[in-house]
Amino acid sequence: MSDAIERDWYSDQTATFGDRLADARQAVGVTQKELARRLGVRLQTLEAWENDLSEPRANRLQMISGLLNVSLMWLLTGEGEGLTAPADDAPAEVTQILSEMRQLQSDLVRTSDKLGRLEKRLRALKQ
Repeated sequence: MSDAIERDWYSDQTATFGDRLADARQAVGVTQKELARRLGVRLQTLEAWENDLSEPRANRLQMISGLLNVSLMWLLTGEGEGLTAPADDAPAEVTQILSEMRQLQSDLVRTSDKLGRLEKRLRALKQ
């Protein structure tokens, strides 16, 4: 895998907090129900975190990073000690497709953010 892809495969532009949380949980072989129990939260709360519908408070973030053996910074931004990049045994075409998919996902996030800002401006003008 190229150095840039290995460094950025879980960057903030290619994965959300919920993506990193879910993948780290799966990497250590813990179910949602078990992690929720260990954190002292309801299953629905953990599901909301993994689906990016809400975010945990700072004290829970620290607990999560400890239980899943990833850094707090990685959970929040995708940078730092987290999951290791997958092995580069995929054909070049697969790597290119994955790269294009990451770019599209990044574009979608930016477009969605822009749409939200425009909608907010429009609502403000209507008042």
